[in-house]
Amino acid sequence: MSEKQDSLLPAALVERARAVIAANRAAGLRVAVAESCTGGLVSAALTEIPGSSDVLEAGWVVYANEAKTGILGVSLDVLETFGAVSIATAWGMAQNALAKSDADVAVAITGIAGPGGGDEKKPVGTVVFARAEKNANPDKIVADRKEFGDLGRGGVRLQAALCALDLLMPESPAP
Repeated sequence: MSEKQDSLLPAALVERARAVIAANRAAGLRVAVAESCTGGLVSAALTEIPGSSDVLEAGWVVYANEAKTGILGVSLDVLETFGAVSIATAWGMAQNALAKSDADVAVAITGIAGPGGGDEKKPVGTVVFARAEKNANPDKIVADRKEFGDLGRGGVRLQAALCALDLLMPESPAP
């Protein structure tokens, strides 16, 4: 006889996903996620929550550059000029995820989880995030680059997923 297993994921990740689902449900918003270095971890966390289909519209794992261009339509010029781990690439991923779905908000994550792949300018633990909103001014770029350091592959991916979930929280209306 086997025991029920509620989640394969770390409790902190599931709790953050629970908050994201509840807040976006209350706000009437649908979300989409475009993931590279997290490999679907953000989507997995969101789908751990019962009823997440009310909020999660779509998720893409676009790990290879060919997937970023072929599936999400990120410009090859952007990838060749700035690299896969760049604000320009993350912004293209988020904008195109929004355009290819009926979501109100899309978040993209791209980075270097390690143990290899880093260099002086983009060391292991470098992750770039972008958030795009439907009907927002296209000049309003919400993007950030974080340096988590070499926390190990799993540690970088977990921190990146937690940050992405934070970006999926609805923004408070301006006072």
